[in-house]
Amino acid sequence: MGSLTSQRHLFDIPEEVAYFNTAYYSPQLNESRDRLHDGVNTKSHPWERIPDNFFHDAETIRQLSSDIFGGNSDGFAVIPAVSYGISTAARAIEPTLQPGDQILVIAEEFPSNVLPWKRTALETGTAIITVSEPIDGNWTQAILDRIINGVKVVAVSTCHWTNGLNIDLLPIGKACRDINAVLVVDATQTFAAMPFSIENVQPDFLIAAGYKWLLCSYGFGLLYVSERWRNARPLEETWLARDNAENFSALVKYSDTYMPGARRFDVGEKCTATILPGAVAALEQIKTWGVEEISNSLSLINKTIAVHLESLGFELPDESQRCPHMFGALLPKQYKGNLVSELARRNIYISQRGNALRFSPHLHVNDNDINRLLEALEELVR
Repeated sequence: MGSLTSQRHLFDIPEEVAYFNTAYYSPQLNESRDRLHDGVNTKSHPWERIPDNFFHDAETIRQLSSDIFGGNSDGFAVIPAVSYGISTAARAIEPTLQPGDQILVIAEEFPSNVLPWKRTALETGTAIITVSEPIDGNWTQAILDRIINGVKVVAVSTCHWTNGLNIDLLPIGKACRDINAVLVVDATQTFAAMPFSIENVQPDFLIAAGYKWLLCSYGFGLLYVSERWRNARPLEETWLARDNAENFSALVKYSDTYMPGARRFDVGEKCTATILPGAVAALEQIKTWGVEEISNSLSLINKTIAVHLESLGFELPDESQRCPHMFGALLPKQYKGNLVSELARRNIYISQRGNALRFSPHLHVNDNDINRLLEALEELVR
């Protein structure tokens, strides 16, 4: 497994900007920007748009996603948001739930992986069980301890979004299969930033927003649906998912047959000209880099930052509990300022989620960025 040098030349980031906030919103690749511009321009000449243009990029995305993340290409759907994907999963699962069943979530989870389940619980009489934050930071064991008979849905993330604490889905997936619980995974904060095996974890549904580590536009996301659920009722009934959709002259002959695989779960208007071309470019670049290489490279950056933070009195989780690409740190008790704001005044960007300062670089970061961050921390906190 190798690592990559800084890829800043592929992004439009001024030299005076040090951006360590990908978990909030990733910078865009120049190639994605250029293809998005081209896509917007196609609306000026609608006579040049043919039926295949409504489908081609989505099919390319399915294949690229399979190449990068595993699973088969038929299992991927194009969605606009995590809330859409979780709601799709909830719609499919709801008929299998009965009063008294339990839906497991984790404490301080991102709202998109909680609010749809609250609706499902209200509609079905099921109960939401929340796994409390573990004192030792071991979310994996805390979740495993609560996967018991009666739990029918386990809705968790691949790491905790506030601080990057890792959640190992391999044993969790097995525990779900052992009691026939449905596993719904929000992979937004790790997808394309650390390795993940769909074949090994075997999620029933996996969702990832595109605007973070996938380097895609806001309004694009991926949904993976296991074969078990591909005949379930979709969230919406789009004509673009029917088997006659490419024959525009026959659309008044309404088809009752869906396209194969997870295509029925696609959002109706997939923004094929204005969003998907940029997503194709981003996924092509991620495939070229390799997820393991991305992960290794970001891990090296974060280890350098983490060592310096510890020397300044920050409190960090044990390295064994941290994801390679992002991590949270608690401020030294003696520091009373607003470090996020102080760094931003110096064009250095991190974020705060909950009580943790969150560091999340990507491959645009270079040695100058790291040095500026460390020097600023030394000045502000020492």
